[in-house]
Amino acid sequence: MILQQKTLCKEIQYKGTGLHSGQPVTMTLKPAEANTGIVFVRTDLPGAPCVKAVADNVTNTMRATTLENGDAKVVTVEHLLAAFYGLEIDNCYVELDSPEPPVGDGSAEVFVGLMKDAGIKTLDAERTLYHVKQSHAVYDGDKFIAIMPYDGLRVTFTSINPHPLLGTQQADFTVTPDVFDTEIASARTIGFVKEIEQLQAMGLAKGGNTDNVLVYDDETCLSVPRFDDELVRHKILDILGDLFLLGPITGHIIAVKSSHALNSALAHKILDEMKED
Repeated sequence: MILQQKTLCKEIQYKGTGLHSGQPVTMTLKPAEANTGIVFVRTDLPGAPCVKAVADNVTNTMRATTLENGDAKVVTVEHLLAAFYGLEIDNCYVELDSPEPPVGDGSAEVFVGLMKDAGIKTLDAERTLYHVKQSHAVYDGDKFIAIMPYDGLRVTFTSINPHPLLGTQQADFTVTPDVFDTEIASARTIGFVKEIEQLQAMGLAKGGNTDNVLVYDDETCLSVPRFDDELVRHKILDILGDLFLLGPITGHIIAVKSSHALNSALAHKILDEMKED
């Protein structure tokens, strides 16, 4: 079966605030021609510089994924990229008048809704699906992420957290547009009250609240969870967003306590394979 590339049928706009910056932002998603990829455009900067969503443009992975090319810099792109990946949309211009896309509800659900409202169009160009041929792994103490050849895209994630309401969570999904939409897209990012002051001192988490972040104090959850295992589902969402910087791939991803840094490191190992292939 020959797969075809996809884009949006029409442009659509959404206004909100950035999760970490807290800055107001208007985001416009625009259809793009085949082989364009996902391109972020900073309309607030002179000349509207752009940066393509590819692994080689990742410059920072602390708490979020940052892309940079010259004057064009965008941060916390992983939730939006996960929505593109989950809905199999290959080409789109993302215009932003601020460095960070809107947080929405802290998941990918708002972005999925926008893309569905705009409509998804099949293009007259073949979609290149890279089949990972070798196993790759990245380790950091008790954390790791690995990928092995697999007929499809499967993600198995184990999260281990000392909080009494979290503990060990494990989820395993073979990712399709339907599975992404119903099981992964609405899972929100997580935060702890004790971390907020430290994060804000670092210029982060300024746009977070108990609706768009799953917030925990030492004993309780201050938000209303959408899933009993929302944390681990969101971790899978993050992986999908970070690995979409390679384009669509097949493989079985297995991770324990992985982070954006480890996800990015794995992406570069796969990228090295792709360049040698």
